[in-house]
Amino acid sequence: MNFFVEQWPLITVAIAIILLLVLIMGFKLNTFIALIITAFTTALLLGMPLDKVVATVETGMGGTLGHIALIFGLGAMLGKLLADGGGATRIANTLINRFGLKNIQWAVVIASFIIGIALFFEVGLVLLIPIVYTIAKETKLPALHLGIPMAAALSVTHGFLPPHPGPVLIAKEYGANLGEVLLYGFIVGVPVAIIAGPVFNKLAKKIAPTAFTKEGDISSLGKNVHFKLEDTPGFGISTLTALFPVILMLMATIVKLIVGAQNITPGNGIKALYLLGDASTAMLLSIIFAIFTMGLGRKRPMKDVMQSVTDAIYPIGMMLLIIGAGGAFKQVLIDGGVGKHVETLFTHSDFSPIILAWLVAAVLRIALGSATVAAISTTGIIIPLLAASDVNVALVVLATGAGSVIASHVNDAGFWMFKEYFGLSVKETLLTWTLLETIISVTGLIFILLLSMFV
Repeated sequence: MNFFVEQWPLITVAIAIILLLVLIMGFKLNTFIALIITAFTTALLLGMPLDKVVATVETGMGGTLGHIALIFGLGAMLGKLLADGGGATRIANTLINRFGLKNIQWAVVIASFIIGIALFFEVGLVLLIPIVYTIAKETKLPALHLGIPMAAALSVTHGFLPPHPGPVLIAKEYGANLGEVLLYGFIVGVPVAIIAGPVFNKLAKKIAPTAFTKEGDISSLGKNVHFKLEDTPGFGISTLTALFPVILMLMATIVKLIVGAQNITPGNGIKALYLLGDASTAMLLSIIFAIFTMGLGRKRPMKDVMQSVTDAIYPIGMMLLIIGAGGAFKQVLIDGGVGKHVETLFTHSDFSPIILAWLVAAVLRIALGSATVAAISTTGIIIPLLAASDVNVALVVLATGAGSVIASHVNDAGFWMFKEYFGLSVKETLLTWTLLETIISVTGLIFILLLSMFV
């Protein structure tokens, strides 16, 4: 009985996860509603004062959205401008033409990585799959031969690199510098994308050979803007537009690291660079840049350009609510004492916060399906441990992101998207997509731990 009482915070977390699963999978409730119900229920089970429950939920939701809504919204706009302006098509086709048939997988990886930085996972998938199918048809290659490298690159950018919502949100909650997360994310993400893409592709053909004979269905992608290559902007300007926020953030981060290492007092010039490299400022400047490069500079009427901006926001409304609800659940875990309980359990242990963050995120991902929700919920458990550790917080952000993409299966929308688009059976999807996501997660953790030896 004493053990039951002592471990009640952790037992409550287990009950909350089961409840969330039942509401989403059993009762088919909308994820936002399910998360809010779970947050309130968890607060009551943890014995929070009744007059504090609503305030905690509101604080968690507001605090989460207050930081990422701006970056998230601007990121969606940048991706839509890049797609509707033809820039994404130009990047993909140019790399494919330059690399040739023999190295076509590497072209797809690089194109997907560049495009994936500017586009959210689902948007990138919708944009790139028709291109992949067109190339596969012209080269007489199986669609999945190019689909795996594409999915690997998109998943890596989704899990590791700002301005994607997961890394941005985790960095905010942990108090990590977004530029550092981006820098280390590149160092980890590039080899992971190679291993999970072209390298894993060879294994996938052996363990799921029938998957590479299927014809998928992309009719559900709806109407897409199709461009002739000569009607798209140049490769250089398209790539610069996609990477503009990354360049600004990396510049500021490198300068900040140099200034910190040399104990220099930053002057107004350096502070101005810091401002330009802040994620929100970088995204805003990138939107202004993209309006010209993907819009006005290509003689598109301002009305059409602004329509692209408006269209970018509609699909992310529910996603923002889900992220906010995840923040509410996270705040309940913190204010309800779960974080402190975990801190007590691990304060005098040698358990690395990097490994713990990955493990918690992985368990939640497998249980809940959503990578973003898994990442948000993990922060509420890990935050109290960071104060007592000297670990690099940016690496804990990446570890949480790595854990949150593991083993996508039947409770994840991405699983079903991949299955239907490539015409696979459930078994074939498990042997390709699920294994691919697991490789990204595990190899990501390995590279993060290696990097932790040096930073």
